[in-house]
Amino acid sequence: MNPITEDDIAHFLFNTPDFFERHAELLAAIQLTSPHSHRAVSLQERQAEMLREKIKQLELKMAEFIRNGNENGQLDLKLEQWAQVLLATRKAGDVPDRLVGDLKSRFQVPDVALRLWGVADASAPYAQGVSDGAKSQAAALTQPYCGPNTGFEAVAWLADPAAVASVAILPLRRAVDTAAGAAPDPQAPVFGLLVLASPDPQRFDAELGRDFLTRLSALAAASLARVLA
Repeated sequence: MNPITEDDIAHFLFNTPDFFERHAELLAAIQLTSPHSHRAVSLQERQAEMLREKIKQLELKMAEFIRNGNENGQLDLKLEQWAQVLLATRKAGDVPDRLVGDLKSRFQVPDVALRLWGVADASAPYAQGVSDGAKSQAAALTQPYCGPNTGFEAVAWLADPAAVASVAILPLRRAVDTAAGAAPDPQAPVFGLLVLASPDPQRFDAELGRDFLTRLSALAAASLARVLA
């Protein structure tokens, strides 16, 4: 005969819920060790502790949801204000510099670079130094890249490439008219790259929500369409 194991006992108790109804005295007699006080407590006390732990975890999650909601609301407001600044820029040639400068200050991004091709003013600073390789990398991006600096050519456009630990690289595509309004076309040709960088490896990690970066990319592309040839 095989010896009874702990799993056998657990299986029996799980499948025999009326066991403790027939042996109610065991509930009062069972002593467990509390992981908090390391003292012996009754089964009821341990259950109460576990319930308090669950409530505490739920409270922490709720606080995190509220905090994230507040942060998202602040980002949405900044994004709206940024778009308003770009729309209010009268001269098309001023849009690229205004876009980069306001993006750095409003979102506290340590370093930002912008390069465009196929523009009306091919001699503009933002149209210089873009190789065919960089254009190919840009065309291959179906969504913003967010993560460690793995040696992207576009990082060399930044003021201090050696200091970059994390980066967000946003492809800029022409918008198309849809029933819901103008929207970026994932299949449309890329006409530029917007690079956000930080010496903090966690600033642009892979967990950062790409929805926000996608919206930022779409707004930037729509604003910069004015400088295209």
